[in-house]
Amino acid sequence: MTDPNVARASKLDTATLSDALDRLGIVGQCHRLKPRSSDFRMTGRAWTLLYGPAASPPGTVGDYLDDVAPGSVVVLDNGGREDVTVWGDILTELAHRKGVAGTVIDGINRDVALCLELGYPVYSRDSWMRTGKDRVQVEATQVPVTIGGARVCPGDLLRGDADGVVVIPKEHEDKVLAAAEEIQVAEDAIRASVRDGMTLREARVQHRYHQLQTREAQS
Repeated sequence: MTDPNVARASKLDTATLSDALDRLGIVGQCHRLKPRSSDFRMTGRAWTLLYGPAASPPGTVGDYLDDVAPGSVVVLDNGGREDVTVWGDILTELAHRKGVAGTVIDGINRDVALCLELGYPVYSRDSWMRTGKDRVQVEATQVPVTIGGARVCPGDLLRGDADGVVVIPKEHEDKVLAAAEEIQVAEDAIRASVRDGMTLREARVQHRYHQLQTREAQS
């Protein structure tokens, strides 16, 4: 069954959604996370996992992907670590075959060539080859995590494009999407007005550009 808000979010870019989040005073921009390819696009609901440093003896990096439903976004909190990877080619191939929407890592991945070949969206801080095996372990799944300074809970809505990733908390998603759609309409109207000969200054005043991201007053 189609998720209507996933469909709505997929029609909006992250910049517009970021402006809507700002208007509502919600921190949802995942700082420093970038797509491994500027062609990647991703929309879906979060399936979350929290990593921690490996114990002695070490725990597992996890076979969790068996539990992830098609259309989900795998969200991995490795505390922003850039010295060990938590995603590679086996996971990329399986996620792609299962129809997972994409992967978001507060940390790094490896085996970039395969995600590029398959067109499987991976968003991370960077890429490097050193394994996380015996260096990190799964602490919990389907719990709130922190990704690039933004809180992500299971079921939250994520959208990724060439500019990065935003998370929309599920309890606020209708308001965020409505605000983003309003901003998109106004910005499209500004572009159309300029194409028709109006000055940028006039178009921005007419379509209230400078108020589009203004934070709403709290009641």
